[in-house]
Amino acid sequence: MMTYTTLTIARENHVATVTLNRPDVRNAFNETTIAEITRVFRELGEDADLRAIVLAANGPAFCAGADLNWMKKMAGYTHAENHADALQLAEMLRTIYLCPKPVVAKVQGDCYAGGMGLVAACDIIVAVEQANFCLSEVKLGLIPATISPYVIKAMGENASRRYFLTAERFGAAEALRIGFAHEVVAADALDARVADIVKALVNNSPHAVQQAKVLVREVSGQAVDDALLADTAERIAQIRASEQGREGVASFLEKRKPAWLG
Repeated sequence: MMTYTTLTIARENHVATVTLNRPDVRNAFNETTIAEITRVFRELGEDADLRAIVLAANGPAFCAGADLNWMKKMAGYTHAENHADALQLAEMLRTIYLCPKPVVAKVQGDCYAGGMGLVAACDIIVAVEQANFCLSEVKLGLIPATISPYVIKAMGENASRRYFLTAERFGAAEALRIGFAHEVVAADALDARVADIVKALVNNSPHAVQQAKVLVREVSGQAVDDALLADTAERIAQIRASEQGREGVASFLEKRKPAWLG
């Protein structure tokens, strides 16, 4: 694995933890961070030994969005440079969203602007009670464009309409209420709760977990018509005949652990 200047990577028991490691700037990201996150998620997504990824952060804040020095540099960009720059950010978010491994966001502190996009691109979001969230872009005369596909999927159109427009800060309880966070826990319970979720992911069939992630992404919003019925029937037929599908059913009937736990 390559070395990273803005991240730390740890691996243990089929799980990789990617930690944002710029606490001095509240883990705000710049072009280096964006390139490194994109690269590491591509690399980890292709790792056959891995069954889950945790996205975490060092320091009191999870991610403050864009780095101020990077924003200063962007102020002088041409339209073409701004477009290219935004595409890099969009590609980072898509890489997390499409990662074949399940990704758990471990939100230990405040999460603003682009940081909310990072979190929304993950599959499971666990936040501490003290965390605050904010889509602050319109305060700066900007819009949360590149993060919008993921944030709107995570918190819905209704909540997005409010918070995209007002740039109000909201707490973890509100993030839970609108569906942005899956769980909110006390700070001293965060490690254990994320570990429990990761254990559940690791114990499941790696192939089935990967296909279940694709299933949600591709079935969501589809009309329940003959084409969808045929598609879902084909998916279950294929996975029943797969190696892990056959092994999972056999191990259940034979009251033993499946091979992927051996």
